[in-house]
Amino acid sequence: MGYSSVLRPDIFNDHNMVVTGGGSGIGRCSAHELAALGAHVVIIGRKPEKLKTVVAEIIEDGGSASYYTCDIRDEDKVRETVSTIIKEHGPIHGLVNNAGGQYPAPLAAINKKGWDAVIATNLTGGFLMAREVFTQCMNTRGGSIVNIVADMWGGMPGMGHSGAARAGMVNLTQTAAVEWGPCGVRVNAVAPGWIMSSGLDTYDEFTKQTIKGLKHHVPLQRLATEAEVSSVISFLLCDGSAFINGDTIKIDGGAPLGGSNFPLPKTKPSKMYNGFHRYSIPEVLKDDFE
Repeated sequence: MGYSSVLRPDIFNDHNMVVTGGGSGIGRCSAHELAALGAHVVIIGRKPEKLKTVVAEIIEDGGSASYYTCDIRDEDKVRETVSTIIKEHGPIHGLVNNAGGQYPAPLAAINKKGWDAVIATNLTGGFLMAREVFTQCMNTRGGSIVNIVADMWGGMPGMGHSGAARAGMVNLTQTAAVEWGPCGVRVNAVAPGWIMSSGLDTYDEFTKQTIKGLKHHVPLQRLATEAEVSSVISFLLCDGSAFINGDTIKIDGGAPLGGSNFPLPKTKPSKMYNGFHRYSIPEVLKDDFE
């Protein structure tokens, strides 16, 4: 049993794809799908333990993968890592800027250290990765970059630092699409809404209780799987999206639409797609699937 992608199995043969934050969640799922589609996948993260596990999974499934440890907030380390990847594996055809992180807090409780850390991870790090991949490779060969942002339209109360960084990344995506488009480089973004990813289990107990009720605020009456995000990422990296540039695709089930004046009825959840054969439901949501 392997990954069941909606795309053609050989679509990324002889391609090198880089996925930051590839040790868990959406990054891990995307790495598996890209490998199943023929790519050699390079995953990047700060700590090697999770990266080693994902690489071993991909190889066990018959795919090709390698990993590099890198703090994407460190400019010199990013430059060195991208250079090493190109020397050891050849040109980079696609970059998934997935690495990120945040913590719940109201704006008044966020100090400068916490603010800077979230901005550096969710905005500056993505910029550094994209810039180095472009200047060291894609500026002469073309390619595709997909930035992972968040569903922050209408504000992001309780995570204002992350919302500001993600909004900045959307604008960065648009700017890069214009500046780098003449070099044959497409830059797009995906904005996941509420995703049933392993990251949900890292929050405090109050936030976990809130997570359990999120499905009732989504017209489709459920949360998304990681594979429903990965499939869009994979599409944006392939030739089938060759004229999509500077766009941000929302993957949120329509959650931001409507409003309190149109309360949603509690109905049967919509049909779910999950092609990831190694996926497991986050602990916080397992009651919904028993």
